[in-house]
Amino acid sequence: MNPPVPAVLAELANLALRYTLPDAPPAERASNLGLSAMLLTLAAEVWDGAAANLVEENRAIRTLLGDAGEDADLRLSALKAENDRLRAALIEAHAAAEQAGDTARQDAIWAELLASTERRKLSISLV
Repeated sequence: MNPPVPAVLAELANLALRYTLPDAPPAERASNLGLSAMLLTLAAEVWDGAAANLVEENRAIRTLLGDAGEDADLRLSALKAENDRLRAALIEAHAAAEQAGDTARQDAIWAELLASTERRKLSISLV
C-alpha cells in the first residue's frame, strides 16, 4: 500500500528544510530538491483526484452489489474506509459468483476492477 499523502508531504518538508541549510552539499541539494519537486507534483495530482476517484469507485461497487447507499461524508479518510468496506464485500460477491458459475457477474466485477486501476493511473511515469 502506498504511504498516505500527508506522510509523503511531511517527509518532503523535512528534506526541503535540510537542503536549504547553507552547509548542505550542493550536489545532494540539487538532486534531492529536484526529486522533491517531482514528488510534490505527483502528490498534488493524487490529492486532487482522490475524492472524485473514491466516490466514483464506491458508486460503481455499490451498483455491482445492489447497495443503494451513497457517500455522505466526503473526507478522504471516510471515503477510503467505505471503499475498503465495499471492496471486502466485492471480494465476497466475486467468490460467490465463482462458486455459482456466474461468469457474467464475474466479468462485471473484473471490469470494475480494471476501471478502478485506470482511474488511479498517474499522468506521468516514474520509470
